[in-house]
Amino acid sequence: MNPDALAAALLAVITPIAERRRPEEELGLAAADITLERPKNRDHGDWATSIALKLAKRLGTNPRELAQEIADGLAAVDGIASVEVAGPGFINVRLDAAAAGALAKTIVDAGADYGRNDSQAGNSINLEFVSANPTGPLHIGHTRWAALGDSIGRLLQFSGATLAREFYINDAGAQITRFGASVLAAIKGEPKPEDGYAGEYIDDLARRVLEGRPDILDLDPEAQLEAARDDAYALQLAEIKESLAQFNVHFDVWFSERILHAKGEDGGPSLVDQAVERLRAQGHVFDADDAVWVRTTDFGDDKDRVIRRSNGEYTYFAADAAYYLNKGDRGFAHKIYLLGADHHGYVHRLRALAGAAGEDPDKDIEILIGQLVSINGAKLSKRAGNIIELDDLREWLGTDALRYSLARYPADSPLSLDPDLLRKRTNDNPVFYVQYAHARTHNVGRNAADVGVDRSEFAPELLTHETEAALLGALQEFPRIVAFAAEVREPHRVARYLEELAGLYHRWYDNCRVTPLGDAEIEPVHRTRLWLNDATGQVLRNGLDLLGVSAPERM
Repeated sequence: MNPDALAAALLAVITPIAERRRPEEELGLAAADITLERPKNRDHGDWATSIALKLAKRLGTNPRELAQEIADGLAAVDGIASVEVAGPGFINVRLDAAAAGALAKTIVDAGADYGRNDSQAGNSINLEFVSANPTGPLHIGHTRWAALGDSIGRLLQFSGATLAREFYINDAGAQITRFGASVLAAIKGEPKPEDGYAGEYIDDLARRVLEGRPDILDLDPEAQLEAARDDAYALQLAEIKESLAQFNVHFDVWFSERILHAKGEDGGPSLVDQAVERLRAQGHVFDADDAVWVRTTDFGDDKDRVIRRSNGEYTYFAADAAYYLNKGDRGFAHKIYLLGADHHGYVHRLRALAGAAGEDPDKDIEILIGQLVSINGAKLSKRAGNIIELDDLREWLGTDALRYSLARYPADSPLSLDPDLLRKRTNDNPVFYVQYAHARTHNVGRNAADVGVDRSEFAPELLTHETEAALLGALQEFPRIVAFAAEVREPHRVARYLEELAGLYHRWYDNCRVTPLGDAEIEPVHRTRLWLNDATGQVLRNGLDLLGVSAPERM
């Protein structure tokens, strides 16, 4: 008897009651509309619902009277031990041990698919995050968005969405030219340009470019700059990809900005050219002061935006427009952008783009703004000089500790991490606490195998200890936690759930034995508890995977 089954049972009881009281009115209620909650005080039962309070007025009756009528009908359902009415009309439901315990086998049988749901089915989503300039190594700000973006993507896919994780490569424009000029200056042994890039990593890129193209200085000046730029860019982008892979973050699409500016076949219009004309056809482009503008104020922007300057050059907004339209052309109805704390100005601009493109800014685009993160004692990069590198953080703290800690808090909250805590192998460290619980489930399994306890028998009615009821109740919640975390784009809800589950498991471990004491005989309860142990390990493993964190079998 899981929450979905209980909601369906409630609907089956409520429907005839509603038909008797309002035969002329269609109730229009679905099982998904019936909210079930876990009571904070377990003495009140396993589940509680306020559905009687919500329906009483429509059905022309007193909420408590309606609640009692629902409770009387629900008490006859198999798997329900008791139903009580509390307060003005709350319904508290207690499951019998067998119905509650059956979940353990359900989880073990489902394995890695337990918690998978279809709440996001039918949604085609483009999720863009990190999108760092390919002119230097990834830094601490990118680290937070890499962890959160990847976890959000995992949640959305686990909840049935069609998803593409996308990295937008800013490889066109002035910054990539300055990058190339900086590398070329290093190759020549000359000072870097005043507005160029500095740091040991530029010298390292110069060395590697020269190794791959020893004749670069024999080229004409323009070809030198082009070769230094393109070769260094390829090397730096490869480094970014490797840094993210080591951080357990992978992208489905690496989208080059250059594609937007490239002329079409036979010299036809570029995607940027086409974007301007498409927006003009929508009626939102106008000409003024020899420039081309988009009337973004019609969609809440604080000012209209120039899309092509009077000198004929396109602005960054033009590339943004072409990129947004291109996502839709590739079949993504919904676009999610994860942006840093310094990008608040982009929110109105991107929403205006959606409106100008003929889409619904409240439905088709979603912009998540993250806050800054700091780590006490983190050192500036020796290579880059003025940033804290992702690779340095990962080597210092470890991928698991870093990813879990970054996913553990809402994106919109400023975050300061304590490295001393993250490196501790104690229960004070949240990621250790959860991983240790998972490792303990495997240790219990190994010990059980050593004495001959296996899963050859399953008697869920024997799972009657109060810690077993609490543990089973939490395990039931996992699919709903996952679905809700996907809906609100908040991986921290999974992390906090895992910590609660780990605590319940540790308390169960202290009270209920899977292996018999001494020479005592193996009983059905031992085998049944092994199912519960393994089910807990599976849920911990599934949850950690959604956060991109490993689930070690030994610690």
